[in-house]
Amino acid sequence: MQLNHTNLTVSDVETTAAFFEEYFDLEKRGGSPAITILSDDAGTVLTLMRGKEGEDIEYPSSFHIGFFVDDEDLVDEKHRRLEEDGYDVTDVKMRHNTYDFYVEAPGGFSIEFGAR
Repeated sequence: MQLNHTNLTVSDVETTAAFFEEYFDLEKRGGSPAITILSDDAGTVLTLMRGKEGEDIEYPSSFHIGFFVDDEDLVDEKHRRLEEDGYDVTDVKMRHNTYDFYVEAPGGFSIEFGAR
């Protein structure tokens, strides 16, 4: 059995989708203003769904999704770019045998980006 997709509820589908396209190489494959489907050539499928009007969308503080690469230099480059573009990023460091950092994404959740 394989995980088919992950769905995240967000207040602004377009802004969040653009973030994933710009920084995490996901490509919009379809959808509408209420839901967008993003994927990559590695088989990652992420759907972003607009929350119900008036509904507060709040993820637990420890909730996050993660992307991993094979090269620590790519981690440093991604960190530099996100920081220069004004995103809230943690320091890059070794955690649990992973060289990584976290970034606060549009939509109110964190993304871990690292190399093992």
